Amino acid sequence: MSAHTDPIEMLTSDRSWELLGTQELGRLVTHVGETIDIFPVNYVVDGEGILFRTAPGSKLFELTVNTDVLFEVDDHADTDAWSVIIRGYATALEADADVQRAEAAGLRPWIPTVKRVYVRIAPTSVSGRAFRRSAEPELDGPQEY
Repeated sequence: MSAHTDPIEMLTSDRSWELLGTQELGRLVTHVGETIDIFPVNYVVDGEGILFRTAPGSKLFELTVNTDVLFEVDDHADTDAWSVIIRGYATALEADADVQRAEAAGLRPWIPTVKRVYVRIAPTSVSGRAFRRSAEPELDGPQEY
């Protein structure tokens, strides 16, 4: 992005997945009835899906009631930033082969709690944006269009 371009760039799906692979903490958004919750989760990219671990509780309960989720990851530096959002379905892994594959992904809880349930988010869409960070434009005077 140059100084004369839009400070917002739409990311390709490939670039979005590439960026997702550079991080390990995201935000899971669930929706059950009138309740919308957001949970920070550590994760790994699994092909074209997201894996995280959880334990019985509100997050897992909400995913059994409504599997529709949003998952957001972002990062920033002094000169740029980005955000990727996945819309999809979250499913607890039950088949032995799926659980063994998930265990091989090396995903470990960040906090010392037992999280035996692996959940995979299967995306229905992936969208990402990159942002060029700089000073706010002058509010007075000629504006670029």
